[in-house]
Amino acid sequence: MNFRGLKQVTVLLSLVLYTVCLHAQSTILQTKYATVTIDNKGFISSVRNRKNGQEYCPRGLSSALMSLYAGKQYILPVQAAYSQQKKELSLKYANGAEARIRIDQQAEYLKFKLLSLTPRNNIDNIVWGPYKTTINALIGDVIGVVRNREFAFGLLGLDDNTTSGAPSEGDMSFMYYFIHSPDPAKYPLPAHLKEGQTFSIGGDGVNDVAFYSQPEEYFRMNYGNGAKLEPAYGASICMHSRDRRKEQMIRFPDYPDGIEGKANSARYQLVTPADADFIGSSIALYACPDSLGLHTIEKIVLAEGLPHPTIDGKWIKDPAGFRPDIAWWGPHDSLATYANQLNIKGVQDEGWGEYYPNPSNRWKTKPISFTGSAPMSIPAFGALMQQNGIRYGLHTLCEFLQPDDNSDVAPVPNDHLAIMQRTVITKDLLPEDTIITVADTAYFHEFGGWEGNHTNVLKIGKELIEYEGITHTSPYTFLKVKRGFHHTVRGTYKTGTTIVKLQPNCYRGFAPDMQLQDVYADYYGKWLTEGKMDYIDFDGLESCMYQGHGQYSFKRFFRGLFDSYYRNGGKYLRVMGSAVQEGSWHYMSVCNVGGGDHMFSPVLNKWGIEGKDMRYVFESSYFPATFGIQNYQSDWSLYDAENLEAKSIGWNATYMLGLSQQAVEASAEKAAIFKAFHTWEEARAANKFSTTIKEKLKDLNYKFHLEKTGTNAFLLYTVKENRFPELACTSAPAAVTLQNEFGDQPLEFSIKVTGPKDATVNGIKIIWAGNTELLIDKKIKAGQFIICKNGKLYVADNGRRPLEQVAVNKALRIAHGQRSFSVAALHPAQDEKIRLELVVPVTGRAEKI
Repeated sequence: MNFRGLKQVTVLLSLVLYTVCLHAQSTILQTKYATVTIDNKGFISSVRNRKNGQEYCPRGLSSALMSLYAGKQYILPVQAAYSQQKKELSLKYANGAEARIRIDQQAEYLKFKLLSLTPRNNIDNIVWGPYKTTINALIGDVIGVVRNREFAFGLLGLDDNTTSGAPSEGDMSFMYYFIHSPDPAKYPLPAHLKEGQTFSIGGDGVNDVAFYSQPEEYFRMNYGNGAKLEPAYGASICMHSRDRRKEQMIRFPDYPDGIEGKANSARYQLVTPADADFIGSSIALYACPDSLGLHTIEKIVLAEGLPHPTIDGKWIKDPAGFRPDIAWWGPHDSLATYANQLNIKGVQDEGWGEYYPNPSNRWKTKPISFTGSAPMSIPAFGALMQQNGIRYGLHTLCEFLQPDDNSDVAPVPNDHLAIMQRTVITKDLLPEDTIITVADTAYFHEFGGWEGNHTNVLKIGKELIEYEGITHTSPYTFLKVKRGFHHTVRGTYKTGTTIVKLQPNCYRGFAPDMQLQDVYADYYGKWLTEGKMDYIDFDGLESCMYQGHGQYSFKRFFRGLFDSYYRNGGKYLRVMGSAVQEGSWHYMSVCNVGGGDHMFSPVLNKWGIEGKDMRYVFESSYFPATFGIQNYQSDWSLYDAENLEAKSIGWNATYMLGLSQQAVEASAEKAAIFKAFHTWEEARAANKFSTTIKEKLKDLNYKFHLEKTGTNAFLLYTVKENRFPELACTSAPAAVTLQNEFGDQPLEFSIKVTGPKDATVNGIKIIWAGNTELLIDKKIKAGQFIICKNGKLYVADNGRRPLEQVAVNKALRIAHGQRSFSVAALHPAQDEKIRLELVVPVTGRAEKI
């Protein structure tokens, strides 16, 4: 018997059986919190909670670990093989391509990295997912995470070219409403709505406030594409990486409901190449208890070298570091004094105005103004703020390059302004010529850019040309041409010279392409450090979208900005902006968009529609909710002002306190309010508010008062307001019932006269508890108050400053339970439109925190 031949057959059979088993078996990966199974075709078939065995993959469904994408078609894997020794997974695809993916199993997450794809077969993108899951209580569409009260399932891109969502035109998602109840028992859907149904945002696409038009809690605003509600099974999360070295034509933007003809209608745009490829694309996949979600993300960020800005030693995403800022208007005399009295260290200067970048005039000619002293330059004032421990900065328009205020536009335009279309001229062009013929229409007939304005500007050589349309038949000729636009010089150009249409911004200016954007990132880093500024607001942050590279453009801009800032000596840069994107999430400290009652009313203790929408968007993606800009009102009571602090702490929200010397100095309660703010901020910094206390502070039925009683010792009081905003002012008493759920205490109340300007009430009669009559026989103007506080009754101006005291014969008290309160005009009212707003606060017992 030939034993040698038998041995060879046995070895060969063993190899065949091993190969068959290798192909048949699944790959099981583990972290501290979850087990992830990849089947032999390269699909995630299970994501299981290691603690309780809960399965989060939908029954009967699986998700390709990595798909290929070409010509708007997905190519799915058909075979997978894992080498434990190499820690590599091989994925084979139906088009003959094979991908090698490195897998690292870390304690908190799984890391996947594409090492190679051969042959490439004209693949445009690789797609991580979409990964299907049953989790959908919170849809973190900005960063790509889905959450419920138990578990979180999410992705983080580990390189700048791995960005949120599936491939799309412009690699972006846009705002729209979708139906999803955060709590079906508390907020059940009405019969005419169904889960996942989509609606356009409100308004015309121009008015920011009108975007937010649906007050019901089950109307959710979509803001990103990293996660998506999937009503059939739960939700999905996804990231992708593009070969950006290819030029592409896109139609941008994309909305669920067409709004063609309105602002932000879709336009065609030629996207020029960038030096970024999908080879090397890497993601971190995490599945963990939701309570550890943010902690897990920070572990990934630190381990993988992602941006990790800190403030006072805390990661900017850590709620322990959340703080309000100041939005300042008017002269700057009291800015530093107010900021230190309030214990608020970040200042956005609205009093200087909006800043547009201009390389040839970086500091402008407008100084920092004062009423009592000479003006200062921005760098000098920034240095003064740093000496006062204040993080100071300006409200900028990011990369908005305006013709009348930017040397890269006029009089000599930069060759790296972002474009929308490109073609060549077909006839020589002399300086006096106004007839320009080109090789093709190339979508030049579309007006403006995708933001819908009518800025139609061509660039040829160093000349800008305005036009209004193009003929539809050959010879293709631009209409209503204006040569030498924006004071550029008319030139002479030969047949075949390239001519482009510039990408306009929404203010009829322009934007940089990716190369020039790098220059502006460096510009801002130097500008901030030279100006001694540690804060910046990027309004117009959509200028990072104009290049057509989506989140990659945001990441590239912010990485360049922070590298420049640190390289030039900066320490901590507090970034505000007009929106949060996956590409800016790591870098932004706050996003205090909107403001006033549209966001949150500290007086009425009520979320506005915009505030509700942004709260869901931000909180779902582990970003602080916001109240926007809340302007200090001279007629605020102490409890109104304290409610901003209480609710922001309870909701882990941020905001900007809008201040001006005029409003503050008109406020009678300024001293008490400033002291209270300082106390709340001191307690916040000392981490005195437990989860239980925060839940209490969130309650919109109550306001709160905080007192400091000693070193690191505080007392918290619960305040319940009886508020009656529209009482008639007639000789017939308007009677209301007050409820005091607390103990016996001195009576406090305020009555505000509201109505037409210059309207006057000729006296007020108050009947308290059925037997005490108070007569205020004084003229009281619209906006003024009658106030009872600290045992005194007086008429006050519209800032609550006492004007005239009214005698009271006995101490007024309110006992536990219900009491009656009546108010009437002492003399016939002169204007039937006059109303009285009655507020009676009652305060509970102190609680140590």
